[in-house]
Amino acid sequence: MTDYSFIALILAFASALAVAACMLLFSILFGPGKKGKVKGEPFECGMPSASPPSGFMPVNFYLIAALFVMFDIEIAFLYPWAVSFRFMGSYAFWSMLIFISLLGLALLYIIKKGIFSWD
Repeated sequence: MTDYSFIALILAFASALAVAACMLLFSILFGPGKKGKVKGEPFECGMPSASPPSGFMPVNFYLIAALFVMFDIEIAFLYPWAVSFRFMGSYAFWSMLIFISLLGLALLYIIKKGIFSWD
């Protein structure tokens, strides 16, 4: 390898640093100068807040979103395993069987806890 093989890497890091430095500089130069009471309030459609927040929101939506991510990651592991299953040994089969069974047990636990009921 020659000394010129890392030029692209050095240029990429230098350009990333230059972009970050320019963003910081522009935010300092053109950002808001004074902070006040109105600027510190949360923005809600350009109107003052109608009422203060009351109560708690149910967390079912977030739990189902976390379940979606969990099973999406399962598919991300399962697809490459299924594609290369022919070339792997029995260790890969048993490992994936344990992985899927643990996720199945987690799903049964979640169903038993009643996360999917919106009452």
